[in-house]
Amino acid sequence: MGYTQVALEEKIYELYPELQKHNIKLSLEFDEEKNAWLIKFEKDGVKRYAILDKKDADACMDGYVCIYLGVLLDQYVNELKERGK
Repeated sequence: MGYTQVALEEKIYELYPELQKHNIKLSLEFDEEKNAWLIKFEKDGVKRYAILDKKDADACMDGYVCIYLGVLLDQYVNELKERGK
């Protein structure tokens, strides 16, 4: 893999600063069977999940933004902001 779970978490926070801006927690777990990272986003007890393909995670580590993940994050952030009103 070439990187750790913690390194990938830090890279995702770096590439998507809106996570920290809106206090959204991130946790990762690698699924060998799917060859993908399972991502859990959580804020105020609300949880959302995403799957990040290993090749997309590798690209993230190289500094490339994953469009799929970015779109999901945008939806999650907007939903969580609405809940907070």
